[in-house]
Parts: sequence; C-alpha cells; structure tokens
Amino acid sequence: MSSHRLLRILAMVSANGGEPVPARLCQVAAEVTAATCGGIMLVDGALPRASLCSTDPLAAYIEGLQHTLGEGPGIDAHALGGPVAEPDLAEPAVARWPAFAAPAVAAGVRAVFGFPVRIGAVRLGALDLYRDRPGPLTADQHADALVLADVAARAVLSLQVDVAPGTLAPELDVGADWQLVVHQAAGMVSVQLAVTVAEALVRLRAQAFARNRLVAEVAQDVVDRRLRFDQADGPDDP
Repeated sequence: MSSHRLLRILAMVSANGGEPVPARLCQVAAEVTAATCGGIMLVDGALPRASLCSTDPLAAYIEGLQHTLGEGPGIDAHALGGPVAEPDLAEPAVARWPAFAAPAVAAGVRAVFGFPVRIGAVRLGALDLYRDRPGPLTADQHADALVLADVAARAVLSLQVDVAPGTLAPELDVGADWQLVVHQAAGMVSVQLAVTVAEALVRLRAQAFARNRLVAEVAQDVVDRRLRFDQADGPDDP
C-alpha cells in the first residue's frame, strides 16, 4: 500500500466536520472513486448483518436489495475475500446475480463494485460502490477503494476495542441500519415453523423476493403480526 495514498485518504476521512466516522468513510469512498453512491455492510457468517453506512437513499436501497436477496457485489466480495466488479450491470459479460441485477438497474445503477472489509483472515463485511453509468474503475480508483476498505476494517476494530462484550461502540451505532426488525422477525418465524433462525432468514428473504419487497418490510409485517408463516396455505397477505 502506498504511504502517500494512505495519508491522503486518512486526511480526507479526518476532515469530517463532525460527521460520524462510518458515514465519512462512505462519503470519501464515493468521492475518490467517482461513484454515484456507496455503502459499507457488516456481515455475520454468510448473511448480511447490517448496513454500517450509506451515502444516500439510493445506496441504502441497493444495500437493502443485497440484504433481501442474499446476492450482490458486497456479498461476493465478503465471501471471496477479494474485489468484485461488474462495470455494466445491464449487459454483463457473465450474468451472476439474476435476482439482484434487474431491480438494481431499474433503480438507476449501472456499475457495481465490492471490496472486502477485512484484516488478514478476519472478514468483517464489504465496501460497496455504485455508479449510474457503465464503466470500470481506473487503476487509481481501484487502489483508493482498497485503501478505504482497509481503513474501514481498522476503524471498526479500533472503535470496538474498549467496548464491553455484546455491546456496540456508539460511533458505529450512529446512522447504522442494524436490521433489528429482521432478526426479531426471524426469531418469530423460527418459532412458528419450528426451524432454525438461519432457515427462518432464508424464508423471510424468499417471501420478500416473491412479493418484490425489501426483507425489512416483510419482517416488519411479521413483527406487527400482519403476516404469519405457519398458516396452512402459507403466509397470509398483510
């Protein structure tokens, strides 16, 4: 990693004007890569756990699609431990996200890039970048994104150093979408169907995909008891 590149990016992140660190990381990542928007997701195992930050409503929506569908650039980057790029989501050379691509393009996203947020073997999630036009990142933009992903990983770990087990650093909690309603709904569906929580999450995602909704919206219906999964004919319409 170039020390000059790292120092330049750290200086940009530090000039936050009072913004929380995660939000500033997202903003700088989009700025240095000329991305339209971006986000950072934290992943627990194979399932997206939370959106740490997003630059705007479009990024939040596309991050939500990845949470709902279980596929996309961030999920692949986290799973593979390396960068993932699709410079033309509307006309990809190889189709890899059959559920994610169409709604992302419909929302106005044409190019997507995912970079693992990791330190060594410890994988925390992914930095996602989205553009409203097709085209690859330049070599410098790609290198900057790698540095930002590394800085994000170190920031997450450093902020958690002095925090009690089972709690979250306040700096990480500000502006984050921890999908708490999804985890609550998964627990309820797990009881309704007598399945594991992991299986319940899969059922929630499948229901969201079938109804063309975000998983958080379906989860809210479950928590509000407008939707059950243990009916004889399947979930009732809310």
